Amino acid sequence: MAEIPANIQRAREQWRYRGQERPPFAEPVDDTQESVWDYPRPPRIEIDSRQVIVRYCDTLVAETIQAFRVLETASPPCFYVPRQAISDGVLVRSPGSSFCEWKGSAQWWSIVLPDRTKLLNAAWSYEEPFEGFERIAGFVSFYPALVECYVQGIRVQPQPGRFYGGWVTPEVVGPFKGLPGTESW
Repeated sequence: MAEIPANIQRAREQWRYRGQERPPFAEPVDDTQESVWDYPRPPRIEIDSRQVIVRYCDTLVAETIQAFRVLETASPPCFYVPRQAISDGVLVRSPGSSFCEWKGSAQWWSIVLPDRTKLLNAAWSYEEPFEGFERIAGFVSFYPALVECYVQGIRVQPQPGRFYGGWVTPEVVGPFKGLPGTESW
């Protein structure tokens, strides 16, 4: 488990919305929906037993009913699947990485198919996450903008923008962080 540096602690304290109040621009929800503005900061991890499938070029990349959803204010959930749910040999470590102020350093992964088709940086994982996120250590999430992701048979839509990897499902209501001008959400 990685130690949380003081500058990261300070950055965490700057967020206005933390799931305790919805902004005036939040979309209304009904009894079958969740508002991303009710999700907390720091993010919450939930077990999700719905079937999760990830495909690329008609190849099954992952399938599980033992995923975690990470819920963070303003973003649709990211689904994380256990390594054992990923088809053998399709993920290879990418040289890149990114950083989350809540979870720590993320390792990037590429998909390589038997015919040598390759998709760079299609997934990420936290191998040594910060305290509070140990449950997702070694689990992998995929970018639905790059691969086909399904939850209970419904194709996931990608979170807006190019940076985030949230999974937009019918029960999740925004607006979502990701487009220009939403950086401070």
